[in-house]
Amino acid sequence: YTTKYDNIDVDEILKNDRLYNKYFECLISKGKCTEDGKLLKEAVPDALKTECKKCSEKQRAGAEKVIRFVVENKPNDFKQVEAIYDPEGIYRKKYNEEAKKRGIKLLE
Repeated sequence: YTTKYDNIDVDEILKNDRLYNKYFECLISKGKCTEDGKLLKEAVPDALKTECKKCSEKQRAGAEKVIRFVVENKPNDFKQVEAIYDPEGIYRKKYNEEAKKRGIKLLE
């Protein structure tokens, strides 16, 4: 994936509801996407399928930070994203152990 947006401040997005909601609405196809949001939305299915093989280290760390934040602070958002990108629970099963090892407790 492109590293063009690797310098985006993920923490800034997560602590700013307005910014967070723009990305979230883009991901669930309920709002307009910025250029980087569009790339993120396109990358998610492939990243899930390939265990983020094409991700840079920074992207991998950012993905973990976002998943942890959403699971812990916005569980309903996580459920909506999961319903779109993992409707059969395939990736949940695939990544559940790794998530546990990293201290991320996926919702039941």
